[in-house]
Amino acid sequence: MNRIRTVAAAAAFVLCQGALAQAWPSKPVHAILPYTAGGLGDVVLRAIGAETSKSLGQPVVVENRGGASTMIGAEACAKAAPDGYTICMVSVDTMSITPFTMKKAPIDPRKDFQAITNVFFLTTGFTVNPALGVNTLQEFIALAKAKRGTMNYGSTANNVQLFMDEFNKVNGTDLRYIPYKGGGEAVNALLGNQVQALYFGIGNLVGQLKSGKLKALAVDGTSRSPLLPNVPTLTESGFRGLALRAWFGILAPAGTPKPVIARLNADIVKAAGTPAFVEKHLASLGLEPVLDSPEHFGEFLREDIAKGEKLVRQAGLTLE
Repeated sequence: MNRIRTVAAAAAFVLCQGALAQAWPSKPVHAILPYTAGGLGDVVLRAIGAETSKSLGQPVVVENRGGASTMIGAEACAKAAPDGYTICMVSVDTMSITPFTMKKAPIDPRKDFQAITNVFFLTTGFTVNPALGVNTLQEFIALAKAKRGTMNYGSTANNVQLFMDEFNKVNGTDLRYIPYKGGGEAVNALLGNQVQALYFGIGNLVGQLKSGKLKALAVDGTSRSPLLPNVPTLTESGFRGLALRAWFGILAPAGTPKPVIARLNADIVKAAGTPAFVEKHLASLGLEPVLDSPEHFGEFLREDIAKGEKLVRQAGLTLE
């Protein structure tokens, strides 16, 4: 009798899940971005939302909730009802670094989310204001040594802080970290010479780099970026890149029904995977599309989170 009840309960659960997937969505889907407006994540998420809303038959409403090193937005996503009406686009920082820099993180990256898809990796560039008068990474290092205690770098990402801490140790520099909530703020700070360098996704900087308002000294990657073919890689410049690649992916709160996760994945991958979308919203911004399955992204997250925790512990990085 117990076995019959168990089978019946399982069957009822499957039917319920199937019915939910067919009825969903019946209202707008909210997509939380734990960054302020203007950065790459914001631009790409809004483009995905606009395209995905066509197949969903409901609006995808992007909500910018920056602050606390992405933890405000991430916590809002993690604690939302797991009904498919709240998703979020987060980065390597949110999942693999920041939680391990805090005494009591508001999220558990291993338990609080379900993977939908990794949207992209981004090419990172070591960028300066041309007013510095340097043309290579080695010239920048020499200048930073000569002006110890007076030069800063800006970033929105803790994985960059891990990289720059090592950069300072290896090169004998003391570039100081200035955090920003969003990409737009960081770029404006570099343009205004409030910081002297950014180690940042080049997609945020394409316009300024092409106009000469900013200058890229090196890019992180296995090869030069098609957007900046004359800019050497960090390896060519004598320095290795980030231990953790910068990525942005889409998640849902833990417990979101699997049929809904599958539908979201299918619609997002279809919308963002067309040649026209990839060229306009990803490749042209220095982004490498991934758009994988929930299972593949979930496995990637498990490995990346473990790697990030280890690196943070080794570096002794703490969030002030």
